[in-house]
Amino acid sequence: MPDKRTVVVTGFGPFWEHKVNASWAAVQELQRLGLQDKDIELITVEVAVEYESAKKLVPQLWKEYDPCLVVHVGVSGIAKELTLEQQAHNTGYDKPDVGYLIPPTKCCYQDGPDCILSQINMSVVCNDVNSSNCPTNAVVSYNAGKYLCDFVYYISLYQNCAQTAFIHVPPLGKPYSVRQLGEGLRAAIHSILKQVRHTKDS
Repeated sequence: MPDKRTVVVTGFGPFWEHKVNASWAAVQELQRLGLQDKDIELITVEVAVEYESAKKLVPQLWKEYDPCLVVHVGVSGIAKELTLEQQAHNTGYDKPDVGYLIPPTKCCYQDGPDCILSQINMSVVCNDVNSSNCPTNAVVSYNAGKYLCDFVYYISLYQNCAQTAFIHVPPLGKPYSVRQLGEGLRAAIHSILKQVRHTKDS
């Protein structure tokens, strides 16, 4: 029997007005719900809203777990749906983290491209979520916000752009409950896994 494949899903810790970060709450709910796939081991990790520690942690997750998929989840105060981010940016990180620090070069990697696109087609994921019986709607975005979300996504895409995704969730209750967000994440990840499996098989 083949070994289980690993999916790593991260959410962020508290920052500023987000005393309870909806992203980590949603990821914890996903853990409770489970992916309902006996061949997948789900690993969930909380990421501090700190550039330096995040830059160290993300490559460690790829190395330690050798995952078939990494999905980062963040909260967006302006999101009203699950927001599927297609790309991440290398530069422009001038907003202080919770330690009031910014990256010294205001970028992720000095030798990195300006932008990295995920090879996962987020429009397909969006259509799958919106045509399912999932309680959340989804949209696609090309701007992850030039803060820790964008930063972490770029660091992860730099490791592996074929097996990395980022999903923004709205704050809790605006409009979705934590249970609904967990179900939405599960639906999105099921769709993403279909693409990842196809890529690995072809």
